[in-house]
Amino acid sequence: MSSTILQLAPQNVWKHFYSLTRIPRPSGHVGQVTEFLVNFGKGLGLESFVDEAGNVIIRKPATPGMENRKGVILQAHMDMVPQKNNDTVHDFTRDPIETYIDGDWVKAKGTTLGADNGLGVAAIMAVLEATDLKHGPLEALITKDEETGMYGAFGLKPGVLNGEILLNLDSEEEGELYIGCAGGLDITATLKYKEEEAFPGMVACKITLKGLRGGHSGLEINEGRANANKLLVRVVHDLVVEFGCTLASFEGGNMRNAIPREAHAVLLTCADDVEAMKAYVDEYKEIFEDEFAPIESGIQLYMEEVPAPATVVPEEIQDNLIDALMACQNGVMRMIPTVPDTVETSSNLAIVTIGGGKADFRILARSSSDSMKDFLADSLEACFSMAGMKVEFSGAYSGWQPNVDSPILHAMTASYEQQFGTKPAVKVIHAGLECGIIGATYRGMDMVSFGPTLRSPHSPDERAYIPSVDKFYAFLVATLEQTPEK
Repeated sequence: MSSTILQLAPQNVWKHFYSLTRIPRPSGHVGQVTEFLVNFGKGLGLESFVDEAGNVIIRKPATPGMENRKGVILQAHMDMVPQKNNDTVHDFTRDPIETYIDGDWVKAKGTTLGADNGLGVAAIMAVLEATDLKHGPLEALITKDEETGMYGAFGLKPGVLNGEILLNLDSEEEGELYIGCAGGLDITATLKYKEEEAFPGMVACKITLKGLRGGHSGLEINEGRANANKLLVRVVHDLVVEFGCTLASFEGGNMRNAIPREAHAVLLTCADDVEAMKAYVDEYKEIFEDEFAPIESGIQLYMEEVPAPATVVPEEIQDNLIDALMACQNGVMRMIPTVPDTVETSSNLAIVTIGGGKADFRILARSSSDSMKDFLADSLEACFSMAGMKVEFSGAYSGWQPNVDSPILHAMTASYEQQFGTKPAVKVIHAGLECGIIGATYRGMDMVSFGPTLRSPHSPDERAYIPSVDKFYAFLVATLEQTPEK
């Protein structure tokens, strides 16, 4: 079934993407795809190696007559976000991605598609393999573990790359050229506590929330999509207040850069309150459906009895943790004042785990303003510190400041208009692109990010718009042919 994408245009891109879908490559498990890419480059007779950080680098000489052009680095990341529907049986470390065509879109069966950033990698492979293109000196930089912390970009050493221009192929709207991005910061709040024995005779009830759209916590944070952790804690908070329940556990989300789609909590209560609690949960489902119409159409919220756990969270700890989750900033905090339609600062309450004597909350904060990013971080630290939690910051990276006078930007803008009869949109993106990190190591690098049209990356609804891939690749080829001279 998956092989049907091999008939799509441009076939040289889709065939390589198909090969990537056969290779498990979730973040943190990129050994197989690393070996595959190095062997691919060596099979073409090209210099191919893995650097100290685990990135794959492949070099292709200029075509005859193009030796005087500036060197171009084609950059994408090899890993993908492993997200699946609750009823989908799939092991991302072993199973291939099963794709299918739905009208003008390529989708996956119940999982993320991996077009982010597999189509970027596939386009690079097509360029490296082609013998009929005109281009200056090329380097492919395919980074590792971008989705979990941009570790490949952070580990890239000075002097490894030779090119002067970097084309990042990790944007998700064809016809848009990105020249800047938000910076980011991982915030982790933890608390260890001593569990208490559950009161005898109590009934355990599991509250499940699922069916949300989820999505990319940068690109789609402005769409008002529901965050499973924030919604479920509202329910838990009110059940504790109204019925005197005791919290045993809470779990929601599994990727720091994905809006959480599912969450569940286990509460202990008196047997006499079970039916009233079920009715209360059903009422909340109607409330959520009303609040998020028409953004969310598949909300599932229900309660079921489960075997009672032996231990619960102590009441004071429980109340503090619930209060912190209720108060935690989530979603868009501020738009860019000078560009009102672009998000400046946001946070995503991505992962919540309470149980087994430990609470662990993980948030990704983003901002194109370093001062606002610091303010957001301080605000979140204050929120969690009041609950007695230990707060740690990690993975900080600055935003990529736009350069409107970029020579490659001007060349690409003119080329796009010549090819397609319209000007591309030049934008700053509220997501973490590796350009900012690479640019901090390679000062003065001329950079632009672009790509085909994708929807709902980082969720099982991820899909690639087929007509956009042909335009994206044609534009890439034209850009390489018109690279400025040294």
